[in-house]
Amino acid sequence: MTPLKGQCLILGDDIDTDLIIPGRYLVSIDRAELAPHALEPLGPEIQERLRVSPIIVAGTNFGCGSAREQATTCLLGAGVKAVVAASFSRVFYRNSINTGLLAITSPEAAEAATDGSVLEVDSATGTVTVDGVAFSFVPYPPELMKIVEAGGLIPYVAAQLREESNA
Repeated sequence: MTPLKGQCLILGDDIDTDLIIPGRYLVSIDRAELAPHALEPLGPEIQERLRVSPIIVAGTNFGCGSAREQATTCLLGAGVKAVVAASFSRVFYRNSINTGLLAITSPEAAEAATDGSVLEVDSATGTVTVDGVAFSFVPYPPELMKIVEAGGLIPYVAAQLREESNA
């Protein structure tokens, strides 16, 4: 996967799925439909900044709350490619992989970043660079990285089935 680079949006600790995508929008699973409502409870200024920030940086327990997969898909629809956080809710972390959103656990990088910092995330080398300073993280195992690179679990399985039927 090509390294991701961009200005980040900083969020705090305990950002729950209700803040990421309010429950009233869960009638849809479409990324484009959900995207305008991503981080809506945090206000229009945060939403505007989200749309120009391909990387979110957060503190501890990002994605806590419910198991709604729309929390990851709305971020993808809004243009987010990666979330770098001190820690993640287990369910959000797995939903990220299943939908193709990079969820990078790096407490040091999350602490070093400030609002508007330029980050580069290199999932192959396990490095997050914050304003020129590199921090290591444990990269995904190769099989999980294949799922993320495919755009999530469903596209990955669909490609595997196509390969099998063509063999």
